[in-house]
Amino acid sequence: MKSAGKAVVLLYLVAAALVVYSVGLVFTSNFNMGNLMVWLLTAAVAGYAIWHKPVNAWLHTGPGRVVGLMLGVLAAAYLLLVGFVAISGYTNPPTGQEQVIIVLGAGLRRDKPSTLLRYRLDKAYEYAVEHPDVLVITSGGQGRDEWVPEGQAMRDYLIEKGLDPERVLAETASTSTEENFAFSLRILQEHGYDTDTPMVYVSNAFHCYRAGRYARMAGFTTVHALAAATPWRSVLPCYLREALALAYYWVFKTSATGPMHGMVGLLDLNKRFFYK
Repeated sequence: MKSAGKAVVLLYLVAAALVVYSVGLVFTSNFNMGNLMVWLLTAAVAGYAIWHKPVNAWLHTGPGRVVGLMLGVLAAAYLLLVGFVAISGYTNPPTGQEQVIIVLGAGLRRDKPSTLLRYRLDKAYEYAVEHPDVLVITSGGQGRDEWVPEGQAMRDYLIEKGLDPERVLAETASTSTEENFAFSLRILQEHGYDTDTPMVYVSNAFHCYRAGRYARMAGFTTVHALAAATPWRSVLPCYLREALALAYYWVFKTSATGPMHGMVGLLDLNKRFFYK
């Protein structure tokens, strides 16, 4: 088979895989920005697979070359952002000297942690067991389709796994990553801690860089990240969305300003979930 023919076959296979994956998202998760980006990517790849001959012919025209160059630059920039997201989550690991763990919420299924959130909680539990003097704060408010606040369900999960209830405090009012840290800091101050207390936060690796920036924005001075893995089925929407959210953060520095402020619940998938 000629190389051109192999490329077309590969294109069809990629398009088919994306279609199957996208259909799965419809039945296994709520609407959110990450899913929307996967669906748009699927539509673009599938459309190109079907009409690749006329599209290729047009790309060899004058206007087509300009559009192709612009799309290539945008795709390269986006891939660089995704690469940064993939690497940056592991660049600030805990030292073992932390006195506080803050576990960031990531959505519930009714009153139980989602898969994404369980990955965070299990990672936090391992660290808490290895460091028995560390105080744990579970942080997250109650979403529209959640039966209890995330912070409460997270605390219950960790206690059921074996942590001493006296060690685990629940923050139950936050609606964004920024509020996770701001409201958790208030609880810490009520218990004799301050902004200089060494702290480690737990989130999935894709979210750790931006979360660290928000932690410092809240006032924490000694901050480290404990990166949890991401369920394989959630990798594509999470990383595509986080690259966009990171670019938005670099421009506006916060989710509380800018044109996407009204969609913060969709942009900040730290408060959303993907799979049961």
